[in-house]
Amino acid sequence: MNIVMIGRSEEIKQLQSWYESGRPEFVAIYGRRRVGKTFLIDELFKSRFTFKISGVIDGDKSEQMSAFMQGLRSLGYTGRTPAKWMDAFFLLEQLLEQQLTTERCLIFIDELPCFDTPRAGFVRALGHFWNTWGQTHKQVMLIVCGSATTWMIGNIIDNHGGLHNRITHEIHLHPFTLSETELLLKDNGIMLDRLSILQLYMALGGIPYYLNLIEKSDSVATALDRLFFAENATMKQEYNRLFASLFRDPAPYLQIIAVLTKNKQGITREQIVRACGKIDNGHMSDYLNNLIKCDFVRYYHSKTRKINKNMGFYQLTDFFVIFYNTFIERPITDEHYWTNNIQTSISNVWYGLAFERVCMAHIRQIKQTIGIDKIGTEYYSWRSQESGNGAQIDLLIERADRIINLCEMKYSQDEYRMTKEEDRKLRNRQADFVYETKTRFTIHPTLVTTFGLRKNEYSGGFVNVITLDDLFLP
Repeated sequence: MNIVMIGRSEEIKQLQSWYESGRPEFVAIYGRRRVGKTFLIDELFKSRFTFKISGVIDGDKSEQMSAFMQGLRSLGYTGRTPAKWMDAFFLLEQLLEQQLTTERCLIFIDELPCFDTPRAGFVRALGHFWNTWGQTHKQVMLIVCGSATTWMIGNIIDNHGGLHNRITHEIHLHPFTLSETELLLKDNGIMLDRLSILQLYMALGGIPYYLNLIEKSDSVATALDRLFFAENATMKQEYNRLFASLFRDPAPYLQIIAVLTKNKQGITREQIVRACGKIDNGHMSDYLNNLIKCDFVRYYHSKTRKINKNMGFYQLTDFFVIFYNTFIERPITDEHYWTNNIQTSISNVWYGLAFERVCMAHIRQIKQTIGIDKIGTEYYSWRSQESGNGAQIDLLIERADRIINLCEMKYSQDEYRMTKEEDRKLRNRQADFVYETKTRFTIHPTLVTTFGLRKNEYSGGFVNVITLDDLFLP
């Protein structure tokens, strides 16, 4: 299979290998809505499907069965619609038995969670189908997809019933990097400079569907006005649809997101519980883990004398969710809001925080630029427990060669200029970090910015300077 596709090179390599393995394969693919799961499978395998169906979003059992029946009829079935999923899968087994040759028998069930309507018994039937027929034939490859990440993990990947340990491979499909975003936009004929691509990325994230909404005539400002602030803006309804597609009860997740939006540097589980009040009832850890699995939130540790595994912080990281909660949730009637507020204080604060998130999402590129991608590393944050000024370092990369890169992440629309005050703050943070952690590692102050560092009397403190071009490394 000679496939040309933007990004997903590792996933394509894996899927091709599994397709050609000569063994029965059961592959589960999950990831947030609009990240490109269906597109990946459709483009990679095209006309190779033996049986392909998709669940009906918000459909009842009758509608899900009708969708399944369409697939059966494509295999030549002309009989009645079965009443039970066990019977439906038995029919599928009989029809596929007639199709078996020495070639791969490829079964693709998209939007799998939709089929699992209340008390329908779909998962048990799927498990029985795989256990009694699918895994007994080396030609069979079953691929299942779903945006409801928590359902996919709980009911398929970590199933404790008939599907326990039956998945042979899983793929968590993540958003695009900056490099992949640039390739996608260029493939769509959209020629933007890298600062503009960065600004779009900070609002939309690396979600292919969102990026495909950008038009050739768009500037960053006109694109964001059209997608978010126009009267019938496409992305205004996406927020609620996103959470509804991922969680059957999105309310507690939206409440947690609202709390994390107000605490941009991250807070502990206990702080989230206090802020959310009565939604905990024993499920808060599940809610938080599910948000992490859906790429909305990161969980990170803060270093004291050693990394404190019991003192973790939860931080909102999804770019679209942050942008929506910063600008769209409050009522705005100006259809050209972004054009009219590009340089206001609220947008400048957002630029700074969003750029930090971009850097955190591109640690691999930072390590590659420094030349430590082959060295063992751990990365974490640090919050002062002793200084009264709330000193904090968002990214520290601790290396096996006994060096710590202390990263300052600064958004700028030209070369970054260190001032006397910034230089003083950097030196104080470094001194506080060394004193409180008692580290004996060498500290390398590292600047991550857009267009490099302008030389002046305060610019000599950085050992490494990472630029926007470096973050665009593949």
